[in-house]
Amino acid sequence: MQEKLSNRINNLATSQTLAMAAKARELRAEGKDIIGLSLGEPDFNTPDFIKDAAIQAINDNYNSYSPVDGYVELKDAIITKFKRDNNLTYTHPQIVVSTGAKQSLANVALAMLNAGDEVILPCPYWVSYAEIVKLAEGVPVEVPTTLESNFKMTPEQLEAAITPKTKMLWYSSPCNPSGMVYTKEELRALADVLVKHPDIIIVSDEIYEHINYIGAHASMAEFEDMYDRTVTVNGVAKAFAMTGWRIGYIGAPAWIARACNKLQGQVTSGANCIAQRAVITALEAPVSKISYMIDTFKSRRKLIIDLLNDIEGFETTEPEGAFYVFPNISHYFGKTIKGHTINNATDFSMFLLEEALVATVTGDAFGNPECIRISYAASEEQIEEALKRIKSVLTE
Repeated sequence: MQEKLSNRINNLATSQTLAMAAKARELRAEGKDIIGLSLGEPDFNTPDFIKDAAIQAINDNYNSYSPVDGYVELKDAIITKFKRDNNLTYTHPQIVVSTGAKQSLANVALAMLNAGDEVILPCPYWVSYAEIVKLAEGVPVEVPTTLESNFKMTPEQLEAAITPKTKMLWYSSPCNPSGMVYTKEELRALADVLVKHPDIIIVSDEIYEHINYIGAHASMAEFEDMYDRTVTVNGVAKAFAMTGWRIGYIGAPAWIARACNKLQGQVTSGANCIAQRAVITALEAPVSKISYMIDTFKSRRKLIIDLLNDIEGFETTEPEGAFYVFPNISHYFGKTIKGHTINNATDFSMFLLEEALVATVTGDAFGNPECIRISYAASEEQIEEALKRIKSVLTE
C-alpha cells in the first residue's frame, strides 16, 4: 500500500531517536534488561511548583480553546524571560507559543521555505532539522565539523556553504547532539559573514540554554544587525523536565511570527491550555529553582566522560551543555565483534543494543556518520552499568 501514500511521507525519514526508543521498548517487552541512553529526556519529575500551577489551572476551569499564538499572560512571561536571560526585547506580536519547540521549528520552515531553498545545517545537528526542511521542500546543506573543532562551524565554512539559493541557517547552542556551546565571540564571527548576505534568516535553537556548564549563554539575536533576521526558538521540555507538556515558543520578527501564527491556526490552533498556565509559573520562577537538575547533569557528565575515556576506541570532547556525549567510534569500523561486522555508526549502535543491551543513537541521524550519541539523562547507577556493559562486550 506504500504507493497509495504521498511522496512527501514516503520520502520522510523516521526519527532515529524515537525508532531506537521503540526498539528498546520491544526488547524490554521480551524480557531483556535494556538500559536506555538514547532519548533526550530528563529523568527528573516536573518540579512540584509547576505541577501545582497546572492543578490550579484545572480548578480555575481553564478548559477552552486558547489563543492560537498563546495566552497573553504567557507571552508576558516569555517576554520577561527573554529580557532577563538573553537581553532580548520582544513584543506580543513577535511571540508564538506552539505544541513544543519541534512545532515551532516546523512552523518556521513551512512559513518561510519554497521548493529548492537551501538551509545551512552545521553538522552534527538535531535529528529532525533535515527532515523538517525537506518536508517544507527545502534542501538541507550540511556543513561537516569535527571533534578537533569541538563540532563548531567556522566562519570560513559558513561563507563557503552560502549560495544564491541559501535562505536560512539553523543551529542549536547548546548543541544536540554534541553538547558544544557557541560563545558570543564565535557567534559574532558567524554574524560578520551573515552581514554580507542580508537575505539569510537565522534560526537559533536554544532549548538547552539553561543546561550550560560554562556559565554563559549567547543568542544570535543579541547583535543589533542580526536581531531583525533571527528566530529564537526555546521551550520548557529540557530544563524544566516537561517533555510531555509540549510547550515551545519563538521570538521573531513580527512578519515571521504572523506567518507562523497563520499556519498554526490551520494545523493545531493553540497549545494545551493547562500546560500554558503551568509554563507561566515555570518561566516566572528564578532559574535557581531548577539548578539542582543542572548540577546533577554536570556530575553525570564527569562520570560518563571518565568512563568513556577508559574504553579503547572512544574519542570524545567534554560537552559544554545539554546532556549528551557524542564520541567518535570510527576506530571500530571494519572490525567484526561477536559475529557483528561494524561498517558504520548505525552498525555500532545496533551492536551495542543487541550485545550490551544499551540503547544509543547512530550519528548518521545527526549528520555525522562516525559518531554515536549517548544521553546521560539517566541515573549514575544506569550510566555506570551501561558503560561497564559496553566495555565488556568490546573487550571480548
